[in-house]
Amino acid sequence: MASLSSQMNIIVEKTKNLIQLSEALQEENDLLKLEVQSLQVAFETSSEKVKQLEEKVKALTVAKSLENSDVDKAAINEKILDTKQKINDFVREIDKCISLLK
Repeated sequence: MASLSSQMNIIVEKTKNLIQLSEALQEENDLLKLEVQSLQVAFETSSEKVKQLEEKVKALTVAKSLENSDVDKAAINEKILDTKQKINDFVREIDKCISLLK
């Protein structure tokens, strides 16, 4: 009977050890899940920042290409002058209409 009792004690001890190991692994698993979540948030934030920076680079590239292009500057200046002339024409037309109403 003593050997049966000692075997039972060994089984109980091994079971306790397995339970403790299982609990420790569960805690580690929970910690790793939290770490994964925080890394996912950091990754998403970094990805968003990268997208914003890529958009800025595209905008700067376009701005730089416009800045370096003399033909485009001339066309833009011509459009500006054209627009100013149209506005002046509209103002004169409005002034004529106002004077006719008086």
